[in-house]
Amino acid sequence: MQFIVGLVDKGGVLVYPLIGLLVWGAIIIVVKSVSLQRRRTLNPDVVAHVEQLLLNRKIPEATAYCKQHSYPMTRILLAAIIDYEKSEAELKEVLEEAGRQEVPSIRRHLTTLGTIASVSPLLGLLGTVLGMISVFSTLAGESSVNPSMLAGGISEALVTTALGMVIAMPTLAFYNYFIAKVQNLIIEMERVSLHMITVLKRG
Repeated sequence: MQFIVGLVDKGGVLVYPLIGLLVWGAIIIVVKSVSLQRRRTLNPDVVAHVEQLLLNRKIPEATAYCKQHSYPMTRILLAAIIDYEKSEAELKEVLEEAGRQEVPSIRRHLTTLGTIASVSPLLGLLGTVLGMISVFSTLAGESSVNPSMLAGGISEALVTTALGMVIAMPTLAFYNYFIAKVQNLIIEMERVSLHMITVLKRG
């Protein structure tokens, strides 16, 4: 708490929204680190069990199992299992539509994380500009300029820029990491979906 108070004293009121962005970004990073785990999206063990049920033509059991183990991948597969009597082309359309409905939930909060990474340094720079304006306005009213006073005022004005960069760099790194991970998950889900069509139409 003393550290935050010290930052506010040095950087001004814009430190508050910067700290808010820091906390918000940290929460999103933790949430996405958990939700984008492979076992929480397509869970290979669950998918393998569904495939085995379908190979044994146990359609009702596969349907019930997908409903019991609700993941993005199983919800997509469930749409195809329900309509398993349709043609292969029709099943592909069903899976594509189900996939389109699941993708937004997988990508949720990533736009916000990217925005935080972009806005943080700009907000920090704004705080520095306002601080510099305040410093030079104060010095304009002084009859003699003390170099130490000028250096101290500028260093304090740069606090928000430094804080903005500290927030932006890890946030941007995690944003790029999550985007790549989401893309890989979507590709793997598409592969599993196409494989399940083959399983459904087998025999």
